[in-house]
Amino acid sequence: MQDRRVKRTQRRLASALIELTLEKGFDAVTIRDITERADVGYATFFRHYKDKHELLKDVLDVVLVELVELLRSARPASGPDRTGVLIFRYVQEHHEAIRALLGTYNVRQQILKAATDTTLNETGPRPGSIVPLEIASYHIVASSIALIEWWLDHNMPYPIELMGNIYEELIARPTSEAALLPKELPSK
Repeated sequence: MQDRRVKRTQRRLASALIELTLEKGFDAVTIRDITERADVGYATFFRHYKDKHELLKDVLDVVLVELVELLRSARPASGPDRTGVLIFRYVQEHHEAIRALLGTYNVRQQILKAATDTTLNETGPRPGSIVPLEIASYHIVASSIALIEWWLDHNMPYPIELMGNIYEELIARPTSEAALLPKELPSK
């Protein structure tokens, strides 16, 4: 029973942080703002997190784990256009959290690093490529983030399926053809 209450409180705090970050920017948000929005006691916040940065990191960790698992579950059966559809469907379903995370500079940098590291671990260099693996990995992640930001900044004007195809044509296929080969992941 308590575990459910703890998770519910953490979800409420995370939702409050996301809403407030979108309204006034992460730096302007106070713990008092978060607890009032979440309708939880001030002391309750500190039972779960030491500060708002730890709460934001918790939100980031959840998003990254969900995205990585989603993309891993799609491999190897789906192509890059399907991967793009999965990414943009996830972004659409979680657009507020994604906007809040990408709008916070040091969190954006953490996303870039974590996703680049994951890409490095799950791909290998294309034989004969002049592009180093670490540059290709950084490029595919940074380009993906830029495309996601554009889509969100323009209020998601194109359908998910089209965005998946755009991702394939602009980012996945060219990067793959130039530098990256997927590694075979171990079966679960």
